[in-house]
Amino acid sequence: MRLSRRDVIQTAVNGIALRAAGAAQSRQEASKKPGHQATSIGQRSTFEQPRRLSLFPTNSRTPLQDLQGTITPADLHFERHHSGVPEMDPREYSLLVHGMVDRPTIFTLADLKRLPSVTRICFLECSGNLTASPTATTTPQDLCGLTSQSEWVGVAVSTLLREVGAKPKATWFLAEGADAALLSRSVPVDKGYDDALIAYGQNGEGLRPEQGYPARLLLPGWEGNMSVKWIRRIELADRPFMTREETSKYTDPLANDTARIFSFVMDARSVITSPCPPMRLARGWLEVRGLAWSGYGKIRRVDISLDNGRNWTPAKLHGPVLSKAHTRFSLPFNWTGEPVTLLSRAVDETGYVQPSWSELVATRGPRGNVTYHRNPITGWRIDPDGAVSLRPEAWE
Repeated sequence: MRLSRRDVIQTAVNGIALRAAGAAQSRQEASKKPGHQATSIGQRSTFEQPRRLSLFPTNSRTPLQDLQGTITPADLHFERHHSGVPEMDPREYSLLVHGMVDRPTIFTLADLKRLPSVTRICFLECSGNLTASPTATTTPQDLCGLTSQSEWVGVAVSTLLREVGAKPKATWFLAEGADAALLSRSVPVDKGYDDALIAYGQNGEGLRPEQGYPARLLLPGWEGNMSVKWIRRIELADRPFMTREETSKYTDPLANDTARIFSFVMDARSVITSPCPPMRLARGWLEVRGLAWSGYGKIRRVDISLDNGRNWTPAKLHGPVLSKAHTRFSLPFNWTGEPVTLLSRAVDETGYVQPSWSELVATRGPRGNVTYHRNPITGWRIDPDGAVSLRPEAWE
């Protein structure tokens, strides 16, 4: 039987009416009985069930596509560790600061909390934050979910350096963790005097265990492994310590058979979080949304391409636009049913432009992009049936 235009419209109207009636009935039923009483710990709605994704015992990824705003709930912050999460009693915690100082000092957690506190909102990102084997169904969480953002509270490292009387010739310090791996990294003292923290608070509460409870080093904008968790020792010296994690690990082989070491800062990057897999779109207006960030400072601009990079349009940045922090962006888009490839490209306040994969390879060579500091432009493909999938990528 052939339907007339009037029949189609009437069917749609009837469907809308049925849905409205169902919603009204649901509201009426909810209002007929009291809800649950106050509890000691709040819970998410049963209709909201975001989850971290853990494919390996050493890490889990943040569901970027499921979050709103820029602050990551503490229980969804990505985790990365080298030998599991230690269980530490805050009453027994101590931080030794020694080496090239006038007054070697052991600080308890209570000592740290008595010192002037500092609050910073910044992102953390693993330097290996790009999936090695993407597929069409890869989501933002799969692709680059090893980044999260929190409001951190702690004591400035500069305060500790002044407390112990750091010697002028001390140019580096060793940060050592209390986990079974004893993860250790060399950090320039200048970063300590700039914006480094010993953080003990996260999003209004104490650190979560997998985030370094009861205290961790926080180096805003730098690769995540530098922000040593469960920190127990800081030693000042006049040279880097050349630890395992900065010689055999966390180095970037280059095309000329040399290697880049101490590549601390995370370059500008962006990801579109909607639309993304496994969405299926209907024709009409929608909003392209995403996150952008840079370890060098503020995001100045995010460009969106609707034609696989041939043309670019500036997106709207949602404030506040903070330094070394995730920034939300959006762009209205009328999808007409034609196949489309959406890309995003971040530009930070230094003028650095997020590169394509080919530009990365031209700069560092293929070997230099095997594991660390890979921030290529990525995007999603929309097929005529509305299905969203990852654009085929060159590093597969």
